Amino acid sequence: MPQLTEAQTKPLDSRQFYLAVKRLADSLSYGNDRSPFLGQGLEYVQSRHYVPGDPVKTIDWRVTARTGKVHVKEYESPKSLPVWFIVDTSASMTLSSTPISKYQIATQIAGGLALASLDRVSPVGILGVGSRELNIKPSLSRETILQWLHELRNYDFSEPTCLGEKLRSLNPSLGERSLIFILSDLHDPSAIPALKLLGHRHDLVIIPLRDPAEDSLPGAGFIRGREVETSHTTTLSAKTQFTSLATLTSSLKKASLDHFPIRTDRPFLALLRLFLQSRNLLSR
Repeated sequence: MPQLTEAQTKPLDSRQFYLAVKRLADSLSYGNDRSPFLGQGLEYVQSRHYVPGDPVKTIDWRVTARTGKVHVKEYESPKSLPVWFIVDTSASMTLSSTPISKYQIATQIAGGLALASLDRVSPVGILGVGSRELNIKPSLSRETILQWLHELRNYDFSEPTCLGEKLRSLNPSLGERSLIFILSDLHDPSAIPALKLLGHRHDLVIIPLRDPAEDSLPGAGFIRGREVETSHTTTLSAKTQFTSLATLTSSLKKASLDHFPIRTDRPFLALLRLFLQSRNLLSR
């Protein structure tokens, strides 16, 4: 019978973890251009009259030959969106009936996508939505990313969730349009209204994480349990019906929130890569 247990607090050593995250980044990046500033990433907009000082290589020879006056090409450089990772660091993310917990998956996905974003010259920031302070503004520094990844991997697994509250405080502080990834089990009832409000101004991608034990409790009869984030104890029937993943995704659809659910007992990498490619997320 599967047991619902707290995830092991001893992580992989730093080198093993970095290699695992780097492999994930390479896999998620497969099939995408390495940088939005190279090759086809520069889009032709128009031609204009030559001005002294313009580079010779920008001369539009076709228009120059047709008009008899020197013209140069103008290109629009696509701007890289700042990328935020909102990672749920609350205690419910660490409970697992499978070898790998929701929290471990969330941390590795955040690290992999962060490194993939750096390859596209997109600054990366992190916001933890547990009770502790973890708020690092977007940066192009790989060292900064490795620092907050290290911080994510080491803590005491005793935090309540503050997802809705943290999202409401983040929204006014974001000056420019951003790409925001939410990695959470969405146990906070105030989360979806806050996400809907955030999605009005920003590109939002929600990755709900689900343990199979959240759909039904193992075994039969009654089970004495403790709610990890509040320490409240209760007795439940094994037949207790929890909010299903289908109900959760239906709520996200009604709120017009783009999402990709992940279950900890099923492979997800190939489907996640297709999801990112279908929405052109890693090329922005």
